[in-house]
Amino acid sequence: MRSENFVSEYAFTFAPGLTDPATVAPQDVVARHGKGVIKRYNVYRNNVTVSLIDALAAIYPAVQRITGADFFKAMARFHVRETPPTSALLFEYGRHFPAFIESYEYAREMPWLADTARIERAWLDAYHAADRVTLSAEALACIDPALLADVRFEAHPATRIVRSAYPAVAIFAMNRTDGPVSPLCASDPEDALVTRPDQDVIVSRLPAGGAAFLSRLLDGASLGDAIAAAFEEAPAFDIHANLAGMISAGVFTAVQPGDKQDV
Repeated sequence: MRSENFVSEYAFTFAPGLTDPATVAPQDVVARHGKGVIKRYNVYRNNVTVSLIDALAAIYPAVQRITGADFFKAMARFHVRETPPTSALLFEYGRHFPAFIESYEYAREMPWLADTARIERAWLDAYHAADRVTLSAEALACIDPALLADVRFEAHPATRIVRSAYPAVAIFAMNRTDGPVSPLCASDPEDALVTRPDQDVIVSRLPAGGAAFLSRLLDGASLGDAIAAAFEEAPAFDIHANLAGMISAGVFTAVQPGDKQDV
């Protein structure tokens, strides 16, 4: 019976060449009766590459629709060669794909493509996140208004924020459907809020100051500090509208008293 060390060492020499066409088949790879070792290894390598490209296409359908299948496959193939998988779960693959797109020479004419991919990745992560009951408006209303500035919030596991200097939310939305794509006239920056208050993932465009506000809360800042950060970025920040929006979107699961509260 082969030892675990042998299997581990074999995998260590066998796996790298599956995503690197410049790597030759390991010397200890054999086929029955010596039949076509190199050819069979290349077939296996091709199957692995195709499977990873298909996984990326499933994770980033909007990106593939924007670029077209041929462009996407070529770009994905380069990514696969640079970034082999580290998990047996295919949905975990491709976390570095948005950053790769940002540096990919042939995608430079689409500077918003990487942020669109980041929203798609956030959508998938939100979809697979743990279930939690979302914070209710009643729970927030029970807090003494004089103490609200010190409260902190517990984030829902599905909550994600993607900031973009481009209209990435609109680009994402129009390319996640099967219908015709209308011309996009807007060019303003759009920040995305990705949540899953129930069973469905929701991608929303945040208002001015909304991303700064929620990002601070997600980082553990107090409500007062988050509001200050929002006003610094957007003087017209609407506190009440953003509080109502975060509740309805299910951004948080609970509210915790601040240091000044005795609960």
